[in-house]
Amino acid sequence: MNYIIFGGSGFIGTHLIHLLKETNPEANIYDLDIVMPGEEGVVPGIVEKNDGVIYERVDVRKTIEWDIQTTENDIVFNLAAVHRTPGHEDREYFETNIRGAENVTEWCEKHGIKKILFTSSIAPYGAAEELKTEETLPTPNTAYGISKLVAEKIHEKWAEKIKGQLVIVRPGIVYGKGEHGNMTRLYSGIKKHYFFYTRKDTIKACIYVKELVHLFMWSLESGKSGVWNCTFEPAYNIEQICETMKKATGMNSWNPSVNGKFLMFVARIVGPLGGKAVGIHPARVKKLMISTNINGDKLKNSGYKFHWTLEESFKDWFEDCNREYLK
Repeated sequence: MNYIIFGGSGFIGTHLIHLLKETNPEANIYDLDIVMPGEEGVVPGIVEKNDGVIYERVDVRKTIEWDIQTTENDIVFNLAAVHRTPGHEDREYFETNIRGAENVTEWCEKHGIKKILFTSSIAPYGAAEELKTEETLPTPNTAYGISKLVAEKIHEKWAEKIKGQLVIVRPGIVYGKGEHGNMTRLYSGIKKHYFFYTRKDTIKACIYVKELVHLFMWSLESGKSGVWNCTFEPAYNIEQICETMKKATGMNSWNPSVNGKFLMFVARIVGPLGGKAVGIHPARVKKLMISTNINGDKLKNSGYKFHWTLEESFKDWFEDCNREYLK
């Protein structure tokens, strides 16, 4: 049995490898990525090396020449992506996410792979307050969102052609150890007293990274297919997330509210001077002000049982960081 992970050296891939090693110790696990253990990863920090995992340097932007003997039972996870926003030129999203999807599915077709799990994003829905289900018409308004939607269609074309099992996941905000993203910045902002509400009812659909990789395996092993929103249902608002995070980590602080237009004005001034590092950047302030209102009813009604509540997930993450911080 082979588990082949394109883009497995990143945040989600690392947690997936941990789960695969724990639940399928006899399987072959391949991490195909442009960065190798001991090197600086796409997210801050050195890529860790896991014993028993086979690491191969592969750039999905190019034709994939790497070769192994495969079977129809093997599973490919396509996690390879350029995704941080802001941070990249439009061309970079298209080059990695679209061309990468073409090259990965071409490799899978050539090697007789019948099962792919593709990590998409909620970005194809576009930024808007309205509730989005898996049936909502995608209206992406960023290069990243467009590239992910096109990549979904490329994978769907592969599945239709070879009649394979394809699971497309659209996670909300994914958080946990090694994230260095939205939740890490939120924790730091609360702890250092520079987080301000622009509104408290902003919905931020989210999912714990350990939950997400459990969901990966459940969907494949139970024969699921199609598009799946991955989030707690109902999704939490920013005030609920902040208060739960403070409770789980023992923080006792008050977070004031400020006018969103004023904060955006400050971000336009501070952002170019280094504000991006702490989240004071126009693009991130805008993201904070707009809901990611993603519906998780399909997952909730599917029979899948969550392993962690929101509070339990923050406590687990805190324990993983030796009860010192969240990052």
